[in-house]
Amino acid sequence: MQKFILGTASLFLFTMASAQNTVRLKYPQTAKVDQVDDYFGTRVADPYRWLENDTAAKVKQWVTEQNKVTQNYLGQIPFREKIKNRITDIINFPKYTAPTRVGEYYIFSRNNGLQNQSVYYVQKGLDGTPMELIDPNKISADGTSAVELRGASKDGKYMAFSVAQAGGDWEEIWVIELATQKLISDKIKWVKFASPAWYGNGFFYSGYERPSMVSAFSMKNEFQKIYYHKLGEPQEKDALIFEDTKHAERYVHAETTEDEKYLILTIRDVGQDGMELRYKNLLKDKDFKLLFSGFEYDYSVIGQSGDLLIVNTNENAPNHKIIAVNPLNPKKENWKTLVAEKPELIKESVTIGNKLIINYLKDVTSRLYQYDLSGNMEREITLPGLGTTSIVGGGASDKYLFYTYTSYTYPPSIFRYELSSGKTEIQYKSDVKFNIDDYETKQVFYTSKDGTKIPLFIACKKGLKLDGSNPTILFAYGGFNISKYPEFDATLMVLLEQGGIYALANIRGGGEYGENWHKAGMQLNKQNVFDDYIAAAEYLISEHYTSPQRLAALGRSNGGLLIGAVINQRPDLFKVAFPKVGVMDMLRFQKFTVGWGWVNDYGSSDSLRHFQNLYGYSPLHNLKENVEYPATMITTADHDDRVVPAHSFKYAATFQEKYKGNNPILIRIESKAGHGATGKPVGKWIDEQTDIFSFMFYNMGLKF
Repeated sequence: MQKFILGTASLFLFTMASAQNTVRLKYPQTAKVDQVDDYFGTRVADPYRWLENDTAAKVKQWVTEQNKVTQNYLGQIPFREKIKNRITDIINFPKYTAPTRVGEYYIFSRNNGLQNQSVYYVQKGLDGTPMELIDPNKISADGTSAVELRGASKDGKYMAFSVAQAGGDWEEIWVIELATQKLISDKIKWVKFASPAWYGNGFFYSGYERPSMVSAFSMKNEFQKIYYHKLGEPQEKDALIFEDTKHAERYVHAETTEDEKYLILTIRDVGQDGMELRYKNLLKDKDFKLLFSGFEYDYSVIGQSGDLLIVNTNENAPNHKIIAVNPLNPKKENWKTLVAEKPELIKESVTIGNKLIINYLKDVTSRLYQYDLSGNMEREITLPGLGTTSIVGGGASDKYLFYTYTSYTYPPSIFRYELSSGKTEIQYKSDVKFNIDDYETKQVFYTSKDGTKIPLFIACKKGLKLDGSNPTILFAYGGFNISKYPEFDATLMVLLEQGGIYALANIRGGGEYGENWHKAGMQLNKQNVFDDYIAAAEYLISEHYTSPQRLAALGRSNGGLLIGAVINQRPDLFKVAFPKVGVMDMLRFQKFTVGWGWVNDYGSSDSLRHFQNLYGYSPLHNLKENVEYPATMITTADHDDRVVPAHSFKYAATFQEKYKGNNPILIRIESKAGHGATGKPVGKWIDEQTDIFSFMFYNMGLKF
């Protein structure tokens, strides 16, 4: 068991810096083309269309020139190296993930502190000696190979894991033998968002046809299929199990039940919010049968109880409920409700040790409960406070549940909970290098434009003076039914220990209060998302947490779209803006990689009413001249094959063209990196966080 030791950290004080940025930067000249598209009679110019071809030589040259301007600017910030050193020091502590039991083994990951990627270990029993299982840092010397566990064979002999290179979504599936910690020869290529579903001496998986290498990171991904791979055989021999030749824009995912009796397919369709589930009995069925028709509601099979499947669904229950379904007689009138819908959202649900564990979300903080498989509540699992919990499921023979608890000011801690007795023990507690007791996370509620109450988390020093001078980051996401929780990020201490504030607004479009909260911020309701964020900024200013001269707007992916839209609508509220890997061209997003999958949340420019809505807020198309925009640093990456870098390229070129003021408009383009923070080497993460804080402090007239 790890001991929790609190250390003290030296502080650098903010002081006013001399005036800067009084001369407008000279940006690279970006060529224009005569490209105009007609949308239902509205002609829309797209002069930087050529930047969509991110593998072209002239685009690569543009990237080089833009990065040179950005790095020259960042390089002249006098305290940039101090910030980097502080970040490096503050994140240098061991980090663990909760263990997963596979037969007699437990598997977990550990990062010594500054390793680019965490290393996976395996040990026999809870008291066994950890042995190295997979070290991603040995796959690529620069630490850009990311590894994730993808599931063990039912006999506990093998573990499948995915390997993604340079941050891309394309993955390979590899297999390792747990007893020997040795790789076997099998490698499955050209998969995305796929977890192997083990069955017999192999597994089912979802994959795509091999793409053109010229456009592998930008071409539209279509016709995902299900294959079966037998261990020891080449991928070319894999059997095609399921394909849909009529619907190109569908995701299909395979899973098998713990007893390997059923193969279940989860199918999602473009423009639809729910899913369809099909199944077949692997022992006797030739064809798939319908389990749940689509595509209005969500369904997730989380376990078994005898002949019944235990399912989490939001059908007629926006906050979700747990039901039991017999696949031999799956009609709705035969469903049995195990746990009815409650006012609180079900964040997670798993079965483990013949128990049902439900993680509820109450005002965006976790509540954990144990039920039996008949739906009888046995006990609440006591948590350390108001924060965020994640749980790890398991098999029927498991005795323990492992869960992780964290908040902005509570580093991730892993707990072991005994299912039979309810006894909880600490498995691991982080040894961080600052005094956590000096900081607090609080939750307030503010009123949006239409009167809706929105939760806002605020992390800061205890006793912080509210005089409007505190440098503040306001973060939000607001989309795709995704919830954002108070979770620990050591780099935020660079801000908090100086008297800064980090704020998270749980705006509509996310999933914090269930499907109704999501729908209130999607498609034609998208303006609610922007209004909620703007109201959060106004609240922080009116309550004197900060001021427009000390407020930074930050969001990534769908949140990058949010920031782009908001600074177009209310540039006066912010001094600095960070639209990260954002969806900035709302008229063409569906034409690249998996962008078609976002139509349900956004709508599509192929529809007149959605075109008018999208065109009205699209960050790229609403940049205006003669507007004083905040200092802005756009971020993207060359291997982002989810929100392709063309979004940020075209946005940056247009922004630099239209803005005539003295604030910098920069684009930071990471090499050998992709869309997500997951898998990003620690070194690249340190560099990015350094540049964000440096750019923010410098443009707020502060020193570090």
